[in-house]
Amino acid sequence: MTPRQLEAFVAVAQTLSFARACERLHMSQPALSLAIRSLEDSLGGRLLSRTTRQVKLTPEGAALLPQAIQLLADWENVRERSRQHFTLRRGHVTIAAMPSFAGNVLPQILDEFRGRFPNIEVTVHDVIHEDVVRMVANGRVELGFGFEPETASQLSFHPLFIDRFVAIVPSRSPLAELRSVSWAQLLTNNFIALQRPSTVRQLLETSLAASDMELRVGVECHQLVTVGQFVAAGLGVSVVPNLCERQMTALGTRSVQLTRPAIRKAVGLMTRNDQQLSSAAEAIRQAVATRQRK
Repeated sequence: MTPRQLEAFVAVAQTLSFARACERLHMSQPALSLAIRSLEDSLGGRLLSRTTRQVKLTPEGAALLPQAIQLLADWENVRERSRQHFTLRRGHVTIAAMPSFAGNVLPQILDEFRGRFPNIEVTVHDVIHEDVVRMVANGRVELGFGFEPETASQLSFHPLFIDRFVAIVPSRSPLAELRSVSWAQLLTNNFIALQRPSTVRQLLETSLAASDMELRVGVECHQLVTVGQFVAAGLGVSVVPNLCERQMTALGTRSVQLTRPAIRKAVGLMTRNDQQLSSAAEAIRQAVATRQRK
């Protein structure tokens, strides 16, 4: 039973005329008769009683008519909703972004996107980088914003910019008066770090190891905001992505350029290699690309 067959049946049933039904549907009489016959064959009985003078509904045809009308209405609703998704008049997209990106870069991207497509719903999971990678990899979200993953062969990574890490120190610390600080200077103070397996923690340790240095940690915690609060309270110093500098300053810390070694990491957009993006997700990806070109 196809929508075309149902349209043919409803047109004949409502007009009780094959000729008028042909005019309504812009079909030839043989094509209309074939559609009705195919529908009857698929259902196993006659829906219309036809003589040379008149067309009548059989009891089975009369019972089918209201259901056929509803089915056609549902079909058109489904088709229209699909069209709206493809034309971005409605839809939903889910994103994962590490908090530093979600709080500093993503608002501008979404503001531009929502200005163009106000009816698209957007869900943002602001989670640590490791969870961003995991959520994109398992298909829970379509788009992820974070650091370049070390090993994720099923993911595509499109770099947006290089983030240079900065030192954060208490506002009353002598280090706050410096234009730049080396790791050797920084590590003479109590160091506050994220707990493993944080990507930031691993990156700091790997970079220092390459320079024959060791990250000696005095205090560990789970959230960068907590790191900033601890530093602001004078408990020690830390190193964070430059993306976080504004939040760290608002918490009461001072940011100082970090040297010897300087630490940099690409930040970008992650998608699954084997997943076709929805129209809404593709539109956000294009908005990101447009913003990058500006």
